Amino acid sequence: MPRLTPADEFFYHQIPEPLPNVATFPEHWRESLFFVMHPESGEGDVLILTLAHFPRREEMDSLQMCRLDGKLVMLRHGRPYDGDPHTMAVGPVRIDITEPYKTVKLWVDPAASPVGLDITFTARTRECGLRRGTMKRGSETIWDQSHMIQSGRFNGSYTHGGKTVQVRDWWGQRDHSWGIRDHRRCPMWMWLAIQLPDGMLGIWNWEYANGHRVYMDGYWAPAGMSEPVQVVEFTHDLHWTDDAGARVSYERDGEKVAGLEGLVTAALEDGRSFRIEGHGRWHARYGQMGGGQQHMVVRTDDGREGTAAYEITGAHHRHFFPVARAEDLPPGTD
Repeated sequence: MPRLTPADEFFYHQIPEPLPNVATFPEHWRESLFFVMHPESGEGDVLILTLAHFPRREEMDSLQMCRLDGKLVMLRHGRPYDGDPHTMAVGPVRIDITEPYKTVKLWVDPAASPVGLDITFTARTRECGLRRGTMKRGSETIWDQSHMIQSGRFNGSYTHGGKTVQVRDWWGQRDHSWGIRDHRRCPMWMWLAIQLPDGMLGIWNWEYANGHRVYMDGYWAPAGMSEPVQVVEFTHDLHWTDDAGARVSYERDGEKVAGLEGLVTAALEDGRSFRIEGHGRWHARYGQMGGGQQHMVVRTDDGREGTAAYEITGAHHRHFFPVARAEDLPPGTD
């Protein structure tokens, strides 16, 4: 007899199976929420909270990745489904989607985690659904997922080391993705969430090890909830930097890398364009996965200033990850 869950009472099904069954059942199928929040200035703390579930493993987990007082902190909380694959709670972490695409409450119990959160996300832009993207190695699927991104304001407080810090109108991004993603075998992906006073420029870009583009999609989402505008062209000229700000190679493990600097450009469907210079430093490192995220100070060619999260990660790329850390990477052959 199939096991049913409370969510099976609702109109959530996409295939003729009970939830949380999915159309395919590979090890790397996941559905996840991601929140990154930071002050408008380029300095200070950065907070990340994630929540994900993995049907094959029948497990949920949540990551806390933070830069606090200049130090990087990473925590993981996990739980088995145990008959409940849908409640958005893992150990001390709870996420409550109070009003879809408008308000989300984030909570991490400070009595059960070194970093406690009591923060509310309030949307400042419309949600943007990115098109489905796929990457294969021969006939093997390495990545096949859909994605939603949205900018918002964060308010509340967080605790760390016995200190409570107020969050007042920080900005940042949330996203929601679902599908297959074998992170260890992705050559390179780049995700940019650029926060400007009048909106967010959000871009996903994937490349093979030789730099050939696999996928790019993104939007300019204006503040105030007007309709987002598609990104139709994108270029990047970004470089790792060391503690002194000089350009440096990542080599295999990025031991000398402390920051990131350089230029990105984007052209919109309506004819507008962006030229954005930025520089920043780590707020999350991904260890064996390669790369991570940088909190960036950015400036557009027309003088707008903002801050951003730039994520560059992967196993092998001619510019960003010149020494491969994984085998059997795409494109491959049958």
